[in-house]
Amino acid sequence: MATQNNQAEPKKQYDIVIVGGGMVGISQALLLSAQNPHWKIALIERFTFPQTSAEALYQPSFDTRATALSLGTVQVFQALGLWSQLAEHHTVIKTVHVSDRGHIAGTEICHQKQGVDLLGAVVENAWLGRVLLSALRAQSNIEVFDNCEVNSAQMLADGALLTVSPNQLENDKQAENKTQQENDKAISIHCQLLCLADGGDSALAGQLGLYRQVQDYKQAAIIATVEASKAHQGVAYERFTDQGPMALLPLGENDSAKRCALVWTLPENDLEATLALSDAEILEKLQQRFGYRLGKFCKIGKRQSYPLQLQMINEQLRSSLVVLGNAAHYLHPVAGQGFNLALRDCVALAEALKQADEEKQSLGDLSVLQRYLQMQQQDQDLTVNFSDQIVKVFSSQQLPKQLFRSAGFIALALFPEAKEFLAKQTMGLAGRLSKFNAVNKGVA
Repeated sequence: MATQNNQAEPKKQYDIVIVGGGMVGISQALLLSAQNPHWKIALIERFTFPQTSAEALYQPSFDTRATALSLGTVQVFQALGLWSQLAEHHTVIKTVHVSDRGHIAGTEICHQKQGVDLLGAVVENAWLGRVLLSALRAQSNIEVFDNCEVNSAQMLADGALLTVSPNQLENDKQAENKTQQENDKAISIHCQLLCLADGGDSALAGQLGLYRQVQDYKQAAIIATVEASKAHQGVAYERFTDQGPMALLPLGENDSAKRCALVWTLPENDLEATLALSDAEILEKLQQRFGYRLGKFCKIGKRQSYPLQLQMINEQLRSSLVVLGNAAHYLHPVAGQGFNLALRDCVALAEALKQADEEKQSLGDLSVLQRYLQMQQQDQDLTVNFSDQIVKVFSSQQLPKQLFRSAGFIALALFPEAKEFLAKQTMGLAGRLSKFNAVNKGVA
């Protein structure tokens, strides 16, 4: 991996430029490199990457949170040769337990009944980031511009032209304007295809005239690590309450561990008061909402929170431009669909671009990008609607919706096809399968 030294240079030429060095951006770069190691790829990240992979990765995408990787995502990382390293610090999900607070109905999805070794796995973002960055460093065809920002992007007939300079706000938090010297360090970058993977608050998307359709759920999520008196046994819990869904993901690298990653949804009006509670008070409130399936909650770590919305970009692609990850579709965290959908998008894009290369088409040709979106449109629609509707139905106390969700649980119990669909959606195998999902009997 080559690292930009931020010295003034003439215009640089690349096949593909990825803006955003989080989990989605790096994964896309690695998938592209795997498809064609001769493509010249640039990755631009506004934060500074550590000098060695052994250092902590201080980047918002790789914070204290954990990510639930579906089986389909595990298979993609296995195909990339990264799973053995990721598995050094992972927790296997063997069972998904779904319940509705105040109602008897519920359901379980078990790996044995699905004929797989695991339904998914939980990996803390810090470790996932370190593994991805280490793999990125090993790619000779990827040049990384970290601690850099895109000042402007101009779409041309033959691609995109970017102006990139050092991220002054990262270098000097007190700075308000770039100096002339910093402007002199700006470089020009031309590429056939520009990929935006810089998150749900992508400023560059706005500069290019893209806008988001935002649906505010009037909810917030509290993120924390909790410890219970009983071992989690590899069970991931999805608990629906009158305030919104609550997820507890197993942590600790073995079934006997007692730590879980908590994602607690509650009305935004209750957030401030809940965060102000003492550890003992918030654990007691958590106990009331979740119950005693894990015994008694006895410890909670640092709490983080963020507002919950459904955001959809109005245009995912144009000639020489494609939008990925949270920049394209930012989902409610229920069922852990966001990153897994984004990775499936990345796989499909890499495959579409490889086909274009073989057919001597420009990587930014609109027909090429439309082919990619056609490959993923059904998966995107299914996953977005699944996440959106499950939040609305299971966060409501209106009698019709209560009856509807009770009927839903009954259908899961009576109709194998309904439960099979839920299982495939949970495992990330409901959509189009690529060569990266060739192994469908689990992961060793």
